[in-house]
Amino acid sequence: MVADKPSICTADELHYVSVANSDWRLALWRYNPPPQGTNAIGYDLSPTSSFARYMSSQGFDTWILEVRGAGLSVRGSNLKEVEQSAHEISEQMEAVAEGTTGEAVRKSTVDGVYSAEQQRTDGPDTLTDSRISSVEEEATRLAIVWDESKLVTKFTETFMRLSESLSGFLSESQTKIISAKLFDQLSKLLEDSQLSERFNEIRVKLSSLLETRQNSGIASQIRDLSERLVNTIEEGQRSVSPQLFDLQERLFSTIDDFQKQLDLIVKYDWDFDHYLEEDVPAAMEYINTQSKPKDGKLLAIGHSMGGILLYAMLSKCGYEGKECRLAAIVTLASSLDYTSSKSTLKLLLPLADPAQALNVPVVPLGALLSAAYPLSSSSPYVFSWLNDLISAEDMMHPELLKKLVLNNFCTIPAKLILQLTTAFREGGLCDRSGKFFYKDHLHKGNVPILAIAGDRDLICPPDAVEETVKLLPKNLVTYKVFGEPGGAHYAHYDLVGGRLAVEQVYPCIVEFLSHYDSTP
Repeated sequence: MVADKPSICTADELHYVSVANSDWRLALWRYNPPPQGTNAIGYDLSPTSSFARYMSSQGFDTWILEVRGAGLSVRGSNLKEVEQSAHEISEQMEAVAEGTTGEAVRKSTVDGVYSAEQQRTDGPDTLTDSRISSVEEEATRLAIVWDESKLVTKFTETFMRLSESLSGFLSESQTKIISAKLFDQLSKLLEDSQLSERFNEIRVKLSSLLETRQNSGIASQIRDLSERLVNTIEEGQRSVSPQLFDLQERLFSTIDDFQKQLDLIVKYDWDFDHYLEEDVPAAMEYINTQSKPKDGKLLAIGHSMGGILLYAMLSKCGYEGKECRLAAIVTLASSLDYTSSKSTLKLLLPLADPAQALNVPVVPLGALLSAAYPLSSSSPYVFSWLNDLISAEDMMHPELLKKLVLNNFCTIPAKLILQLTTAFREGGLCDRSGKFFYKDHLHKGNVPILAIAGDRDLICPPDAVEETVKLLPKNLVTYKVFGEPGGAHYAHYDLVGGRLAVEQVYPCIVEFLSHYDSTP
């Protein structure tokens, strides 16, 4: 447990649990029941609109899991490092909410997302007049000073990362795609010169090496080819048009941009199955140890992807014939199959192509929504439709809606989006191999489930929720839609943070879970 809890954490306690085979520390917000009597922000927007506080007040030992990459979950090797990172994130989140973000905070918020447009402004186009003049004076000799060893090293490091360091992050087909993109970028720099033919010869040999798993012989071969590439470019530069006078700087810029993309791919290297197979089990084990339920089982509530994770867990346990250690489940606005619905999540489909995903290694959803919020909440209301995705009209106080938008969303890895988009294809959501369809084994479950939908939910419409509900054992599932014609309506986040949730949704959940509670 963290002794010095960051101010953004409104829970009673903040715990961290390690995930096996990774350096991630997952944040667990704990709300203790009165001893005498997608992140955590969405469940605790304010004292009067707090799902977590409500559950705690009803006697439930309440925990909120923030999976890797979300909220206060951080990477760290020791508790001191974890606490420091948590405080830094907390300060950034509070600054965003208060509208006091400076340049440093903005950069942190977008997690260094690669932008080709931004990178170009740092390239040769920003050369000062004096530098251009200096180069032009020597244009008659068509030569500039090359730092050949540095360029050789840069090329070698990049190619080595593709052949070795990324072998655990990218599939063979993805490695081919991303290396081809680098070669295409280099080709464009050389297409008007006499270098193209010789470059293509080296490109073929490098491509062949990159398709081979790293071994002791590849490193020296890659360095030799990198040196040949640099020598070829240098020799060609002396015999072609002056337009290549800045070629070295352009090459450095291209490699730097490319390495930033690789860094993002490595940094955000997780998908839905990592949450399912590593994060959730680690959290459950830790909570079981702390709470010690009599029957060794937990009660679980999942909103949106949280509910999808619970469904997937049931499916996996059913397929493997294992006990899932859950006494009862509540899902809110969740489904394993969106094919028959008009969910706005279909906007993610353009990113379903692996090549496109590598071009956009992450989606900074939190930063994008924060940037769009002023245009959705004030005149001329350019992005007012975004508010409808989150909350129905008059269902959430403006300040709470602002807090939710600015602090509840994070950066999403392309690998996670790639897997989630399978929920819009025939068969529904499947694992990373594409062979196991989670909804195929839901009928084998033996855990009571309350599935809740919002009548105006554009992200997970009621018909999407029903698509999954109909696959569950009828004697174990209870399905309920909140919202009614002529009355209040519920959008995606109103089920946990809407003004009427405390009167309508929360009591329904408590009544259901109370039947299966074995807490001492």
